[in-house]
Parts: sequence; C-alpha cells; structure tokens
Amino acid sequence: MRNILLIFGAIVLLAGCTSKEEKTFMQAYEKNKSYHRQLQKTEKIQLYDGSTTKALLTATYLYSPGFQKEDKRDEVFIVGVYLEDNTVQNFNQNGFSLTLNGNIPKKIRKLPKGHPDLKDISFVSEWNQFYLVTFPHESSKSFRLIFKSDSYGKGELYFAKVAKYMLSREVL
Repeated sequence: MRNILLIFGAIVLLAGCTSKEEKTFMQAYEKNKSYHRQLQKTEKIQLYDGSTTKALLTATYLYSPGFQKEDKRDEVFIVGVYLEDNTVQNFNQNGFSLTLNGNIPKKIRKLPKGHPDLKDISFVSEWNQFYLVTFPHESSKSFRLIFKSDSYGKGELYFAKVAKYMLSREVL
C-alpha cells in the first residue's frame, strides 16, 4: 500500500509540472516555427586579429526537402557579412571569395534592409550586409561554404541536406 501511495504521489507531482509553462512554450514555438527551422540551418563564423573580430559571416541554408527522387535544385543561402573595414562592405569585391565545395556562386544579389526574406533569419543586424547567394546543385548530402579574405583569412561553415546527426563525422 505504501509503494502505491508513493507512486501515485510521484505521478501527481510530475503531472503538476506540465501545466501553463509547457503550453506557453509550445504556443511561442508554434508562432515562430519558421524562424526556428531557419535557425537550425544557420551557421556563423568570426575571423579575428588577436582578440578583435575583423569579419563576421552568417549563412542560412534555404533548403527544404522535396519529395522528388532526383532533386536538382540550386543551393541557395542568405549570407550576412560584417567587415570591420567600413570602406569595404561587399564580400564579392577583390580580395574576398565565397565558394561551396570549391564552386563559385552562380548569382549574388544584395538584399536591402527590411527585405521580406530576412524576417525569419537569425542574426540580422543593422551592421551586416545581406546577400542571396545561389550555387550550382550539389549532389552530396553535406558540404562546406568557405569564405576567404586576403586581409582576414579563411573560415568554413558546414551544412547538410539531412540532419547533421545522421551524417558520419568523416563526412563533415
């Protein structure tokens, strides 16, 4: 009888903890579901000179899985760039390069502040310049987006078409 009362008491305590807070959390998540999906596909790198950030690059992979067996869509990213040198705020000028597994972009288009594509993107700030960058189709499930700068060095961002935990460590 004593064990039954202890088990019943534990169940009552656990049931009491899943009340309004859980419902509030789930409502907030559902309201911002698109933002959270994009956040899962966002990577960030900082390039330093000593302890000072010289360049900050964020990239969000705009891939949504399709139901087609042979998916040949281009790889599209929204890339945010902050460079400490205020005179150069374009990463597609001389001295900067962006490649996806060694391939150069097919198209780079600057996005103005307040563009609708930026509303669900994380790490949006007034200091960044944002670009819609399109690369040729990649058949591999994972790939590296590499930012190189003659002045600031090199940084790599890792992306995957499937959940990263499904990939082996050798692939990344």
